[in-house]
Amino acid sequence: MAIPYMSSVRILVGTRKGAFILTSDGKREQWEISGPHFAGWEIYHLKGSPAQPDRLYASQCSGWFGQVIQRSEDGGRTWEAVGNDFTYEGVPGTHKWYDGTQHPWEFKRVWHLEPSPDDPDTVYAGAEDAALFKTVDGGLTWRELPGLRGAKGELWQPGAGGMGLHTILLDPHQPQRIFVAISAAGVFRTDDSGENWKPVNRGLKSPFELPDPDAEVGHCVHRIAMHASRPDVLFMQKHWDVMRTDDAGGSWQEVSGNLPSDFGFPIQVHASEPETIYVVPIKSDSEHFPPEGKLRVYRSRTGGNEWEALTSGLPQRDCYVNVLRDAMSADTLDPCGVYFGTTGGQVYASADSGDTWAPIVRDLPAVLSVEAQTLP
Repeated sequence: MAIPYMSSVRILVGTRKGAFILTSDGKREQWEISGPHFAGWEIYHLKGSPAQPDRLYASQCSGWFGQVIQRSEDGGRTWEAVGNDFTYEGVPGTHKWYDGTQHPWEFKRVWHLEPSPDDPDTVYAGAEDAALFKTVDGGLTWRELPGLRGAKGELWQPGAGGMGLHTILLDPHQPQRIFVAISAAGVFRTDDSGENWKPVNRGLKSPFELPDPDAEVGHCVHRIAMHASRPDVLFMQKHWDVMRTDDAGGSWQEVSGNLPSDFGFPIQVHASEPETIYVVPIKSDSEHFPPEGKLRVYRSRTGGNEWEALTSGLPQRDCYVNVLRDAMSADTLDPCGVYFGTTGGQVYASADSGDTWAPIVRDLPAVLSVEAQTLP
C-alpha cells in the first residue's frame, strides 16, 4: 500500500453563511479550519483547478447583492472578485414554469463551477435558470454555450429547489465531450465541445413527476458521477432511484438494490475503485432526513445493486440532517478519503474508504458543497 503522508488534503466547504477551508496532512487525523470567508454569503460551490491547485474559484451569492465569482491564487488565503456578467445568448425565450405555463429565462445564481483539468483559466459554470457558461480568461469574462438550451429547453421545468444546472462532468479521454445534469430536466451530452447537445435520459422513469414514460426531458436528476478511467460509465442519484449507464448515457438501468430508500441527493465514486460508489439515502422527497433518524452512508463495491451500510462514527439515533447534492467528495490518497457535509453543519471524514467516520467540524452553517483536493 502506498504511504500517503507526504501528501496533504484540502477540503473546500461552501455553506449558507460563508466558505470554510479544512486542511490536513496525509494521515487525515488533525485538521486546521480557516473561515468563514465571505461571511454571511451563500457559497453554492468552490473548487480548485486540477492544473494549478492553489487556483480556487468560488460562487458567492446573496439575495441582496446577487452573484459574485471569486478567485484565489493562494489556496484560499486571499480572494479577488472577477467577472460577473452572465448573459444568455440571443433571445433566451421561455421554459416551463411550476404551473405548466411558459416563463422567461432569468439568471439567478451559479450552482456549480468545473475547472478544466489542464488549463487553470478555463472554467465551466452551471447556472440557474439552467444554462452552461464558460470562461477562458480565469473568470474575467463568461460566455454562454447556448446550444444546450436548444435541447428542448422550452420543455424544461424547475424542480422544488429551482431549475439549476448542478453537475458538469468533463470527459478526460475526449475533451470535446461534456455531460451536464439539470433539475428537473435530466442529463445532456455534447460531443463537440458544447455546440450541440442531446438528452441522454433513456431508461429513466419518473412516474410521480412525469406522466410520459418515454419523455426525453423532464427527469429530476439530483447528481451524476464518473470515474476518470471509465468516462462512459456514469452513476446517478435521481429524485427516486440510483441509476447506472455503461454507454455514456445511451441507456440507464436501476441499481438501487437493497438500499433502505432510493431517494437522496449525492453520489460519489471511489478514487481508485471505479465500481465502488457511495450514496446517502434519505426517507423521501417530503421528509429530507435519514431513515429511522440514523445517518448512514451506503457503499456498493459492485457498481450498484448490492449495498452495505457504513455507520461507524456516524450518529445512529435522533439524526435528522440532509446531505445535499454537491456536498460529498473523495480524495485520491491510498486508502481513499471520503468526505461529506450536512445541513446541520457537520463535515464528516473517512480516511479508510468509508469504513469509519469522524467529524472534522460540527457547527458550521448548513453545508451546500464539499470538494476534496489532494495536494503534493
